[in-house]
Amino acid sequence: MRRHLNTIYVTSENAWLRKDGANIVIEIDGEERGRVPMHMLEGVVCFGRPGASPALMEACAQAGIALSFLTPHGRFLARVEGPRTGNVLLRRAQFRAADNPIVSVPIVRGIVTAKAANQRTVLRRALRDHGEAMPAMSRSLVEQAEDRLSHIARRAAMADDISVLRGHEGDAAKLYFSAFDAMIQRNRDVFAFQGRSRRPPLDRINALLSFLYAMLGHDCRSALEGVGLDPQVGFLHVDRPGRASLALDLMEELRPVMADRLALSLVNRGQLQGTDFRVDDGGAVALTDDARKSVLVAWQERKKRELRHPFLGESMPVGLVPHIQALMLSRHLRGDLDGYPPFIWK
Repeated sequence: MRRHLNTIYVTSENAWLRKDGANIVIEIDGEERGRVPMHMLEGVVCFGRPGASPALMEACAQAGIALSFLTPHGRFLARVEGPRTGNVLLRRAQFRAADNPIVSVPIVRGIVTAKAANQRTVLRRALRDHGEAMPAMSRSLVEQAEDRLSHIARRAAMADDISVLRGHEGDAAKLYFSAFDAMIQRNRDVFAFQGRSRRPPLDRINALLSFLYAMLGHDCRSALEGVGLDPQVGFLHVDRPGRASLALDLMEELRPVMADRLALSLVNRGQLQGTDFRVDDGGAVALTDDARKSVLVAWQERKKRELRHPFLGESMPVGLVPHIQALMLSRHLRGDLDGYPPFIWK
């Protein structure tokens, strides 16, 4: 099984990254603040305007270490990549599958069904953990959403058209986020959530979710590239210039497991407060620098937690799940697996 490697998150805008032998060195204002052996890393994520030496960029590209640059809010800017690797025959199979409904519909069916099922599990865990403390109206809302998500998952499991499956995915998301506010137990006035808002996030929960989704997107793209798949060509998400559609596909079933549940935990445990966010003159909300670092630490800790993979029956760190799912998708496209087994969280 693949070994779980680390990711460096650089949040200081005056940081400089360079290569020293087989190490990545992080300097701030000319002073060395960190040194990490490259063989222990799978990614480097830079927020804001940290710089990196050309020698380090070359070394990361050759070692397969993803070097990504994001805005302080977590929006993707750029990525340093080396020569395309992986099996060209696998990518040709991927492209043919994306144009063939006989192959692509079952893949999309699994993704949408798993996403709805995992959203239902988030609601169930909220009821288990906080159901007794919820106001009666909030508890009823969560219970109703949980029941309806079960119906959507069953309908998705029987659908045989991608446009219908996209409709089920949209219905599940709308229903799930309609109950999201009811799962927030602390500082409900500060963390009020009225639905998803993006580019820019307009409340604190949306800012937190968008930031975590950016981290998950980086991991999913790296996982796909690691097995030789093209992140741009997806099945659920249509092709669009500049969009990593397959990475978005892979994210869908993992958002509730890796991001949404963590966001709720950070708020409900009081690890984030209203003062950990800033609001600009246009109403856009973002994490403060210190809060962003705290969330990144929690994200890394979350990825180290063990779970049992429902298909493989093996225990593994949460952070390995995107890589395992990418591997199983590649095996299916090569014909080694009869179908793509989506990740359904128990």
